[in-house]
Amino acid sequence: MYKDVWAWAGKFRNTNKNIGVDKWQVAIELKNLLEDARFWIENNTFSADEIAIRFKHRIVSIHCFSNGNGRHSRLLADIIIEKLFDKPVYTWGAASLSKESGDRKTYLDALKLADKGHYEELLLFARS
Repeated sequence: MYKDVWAWAGKFRNTNKNIGVDKWQVAIELKNLLEDARFWIENNTFSADEIAIRFKHRIVSIHCFSNGNGRHSRLLADIIIEKLFDKPVYTWGAASLSKESGDRKTYLDALKLADKGHYEELLLFARS
């Protein structure tokens, strides 16, 4: 996805960050997430939107890469909702989230609520 931007693109991070799991836990937590997502889908645990958004939230919290985790997680949510559930991709507030803006603050606030298990605002923002 970013191979022409960053030389390390597509490789798990090899340093710890102030967010995300320990660098040695990235692959393990990613495997756990994939197993959980399979369970959610097979058992209709959540709505299609909630599965995609929970996946997005959890993969960004694992923080697999040194940079680009938010963009990567939003792309994966779009792929999940479109390819697995045949629903339209998200608009993510129809704004750039990489620059300081009101939309970015709304997005970050919604992520903080999701950190506490409250996904409603993130679901609303994804479709706004």
